[in-house]
Amino acid sequence: MTDLTHSRGTLDPVEAVPPAPRLFALGLQHVLVMYAGAIAVPLIVGRALKLSPEDVAFLISADLFVCGIASIIQSMGAGAWLGVRLPVMMGVTFAAVGPMVAIANETPGEIGARALFGAVIGAGIVAVLLAPLVSRMLRFFPPVVTGTVILTIGISLMPIGINWIFGLQQGPTAPKLVDPAMQAWLDAQVAAGGVPLGTKIAASVPNPLYAAPRNFLIAGVVLATILLIARFGRGFLSNIAVLIGIVVGGLLAASMGMMHFEKVAAAAWFAPIRPFHFGMPTFDPVMILTMTLVMIVVMIESTGMFLALGDMVGHRISQPRLAAGLRADGVGTILGGVFNTFPYTSFSQNVGLVGVTGVRSRFVCVAGGAIMIVLGLIPKMGALVEALPTVVLGGAGLVMFGMVAATGVRILSRVDFTANRHNLFIVAIAIGMGMIPMIAGDFDQWLPRGTRVLTHSGILLAAVSAVLLNWFFNGAKPVDEDELRRAGAAADSH
Repeated sequence: MTDLTHSRGTLDPVEAVPPAPRLFALGLQHVLVMYAGAIAVPLIVGRALKLSPEDVAFLISADLFVCGIASIIQSMGAGAWLGVRLPVMMGVTFAAVGPMVAIANETPGEIGARALFGAVIGAGIVAVLLAPLVSRMLRFFPPVVTGTVILTIGISLMPIGINWIFGLQQGPTAPKLVDPAMQAWLDAQVAAGGVPLGTKIAASVPNPLYAAPRNFLIAGVVLATILLIARFGRGFLSNIAVLIGIVVGGLLAASMGMMHFEKVAAAAWFAPIRPFHFGMPTFDPVMILTMTLVMIVVMIESTGMFLALGDMVGHRISQPRLAAGLRADGVGTILGGVFNTFPYTSFSQNVGLVGVTGVRSRFVCVAGGAIMIVLGLIPKMGALVEALPTVVLGGAGLVMFGMVAATGVRILSRVDFTANRHNLFIVAIAIGMGMIPMIAGDFDQWLPRGTRVLTHSGILLAAVSAVLLNWFFNGAKPVDEDELRRAGAAADSH
């Protein structure tokens, strides 16, 4: 069997080009399946950076734009060197959210954005160089490691969705506010010189904006909509349950006066995505190392995904083709940093869609990529998404982030915990290490400031711990390809 024909002489379905109307419809279907996941990351990171609503909207547009370019590169390919040449849609990986939020919290604003995008570019370059070598590293990332890391990713993302529903712990939606009367007294004392400048009063008054009843209502409606469609929907409808839930929640929020469309009306219908929108990136070695470690985990996951997809469409993935696919992950990540967005990987829910529809043509995903590029060039789309209240995204986030954790559980379900009890220690300790930054945020206050980006990433701590513990208990045994395929097939929810 070749890339173009089957042994029986029929055209390879992967190389078939459907008629234009069907090609557009099938490509749009792939876009809708991944849209909710694509917009979530720029919203999370943009707001963590404390960027203006206009800049957050720009990040969303930039993300859609690069999603399209990366998808075309991965599906169309560039000779034998770049792209796996299978029906693959590319999107921002959730694995990088934790480290990126840590960078954003450490250095918010445009300065933090430049540092973040510099780290993304650096990690992308390293990923391109490492692509041929990743297969030799697979022995360090068996399912007990990858499953643990993905589970930790899901757990670390859950607080974001929960805070979106009830309110952030700091700022206008914090649980408590400073008593206005006490603040007025303090201001008077400071002015009179009776209290040192910089003295603050602890928040003690309940904030009416925190955990407001309408937040429960909207988040509950979003969650109920997703669950109902997932339960009773069939085929494609079931695959876009999260997107439909967000739309229903947005309509409900708009009817309650919680959505404001002034910025949507003011946004242009067309605008190019300018590279280095926030200025020239800065390159911090520690941040680059952090993102590189994330990219290695992402490429290991992509390996399993490509092998599983190859089986699904009847293509045996050779070593050079696998390296070309992983190299495309790196190139997409470099483009992400240049165009003000984030690390990219294959979206597994779209792999699942290939199985549901039976449509194997890679040109469908090329068409989907073209649609994403067009959407990215329409600023009104980014402004509309940015206008969504966080409570709407919180209801969907419980599902999206929870499904990431559930995917980790599914991969771990294939691990032998009975014959090898050491695997229990690996999972238990690695998850515990990953939760340290969530529970004890100031545990590293006495460490050098430059290391906080590393230590504040629970995902990174879990990944390093899992790799080292697996090496300690199990050694570096070769990983079976079939085992990787099964793990990749299980990872269909993030």
